[in-house]
Amino acid sequence: MSIVELTKDSFQDAITPDGTLIVDFWAPWCGPCRGFAPVFEQAAAEHPDVTFAKVNTDVEQELAGALGIRSIPTLMVFREKVLLFSQPGALSAGQLNELLTKVKEVDMKQVHEEIAAAQDGKDN
Repeated sequence: MSIVELTKDSFQDAITPDGTLIVDFWAPWCGPCRGFAPVFEQAAAEHPDVTFAKVNTDVEQELAGALGIRSIPTLMVFREKVLLFSQPGALSAGQLNELLTKVKEVDMKQVHEEIAAAQDGKDN
């Protein structure tokens, strides 16, 4: 699967209610980002059921700022519109595959129920 380039205009639409999205926040001048790129590309090829995306923080400073990106590379993983993972730093191929396996195993029905219960608690 190809890797999509996200902008502030396309970011929200990429977070779908029925899919998994992993986003790599990077910049062209960042050595660790360049080192992580082949790992990210390989994972995209091995996980066609996941949408892989990149955000160039030099170009998309407003989006990076809104999401609190302070260090690059930073990975964020969304599943069914829920942020499940956010961490700065490059991962090894094994770490990235392990992360994707764990994300796929999450009981999203339970996650959505917990979010709804937390929202109910705020409303009372």
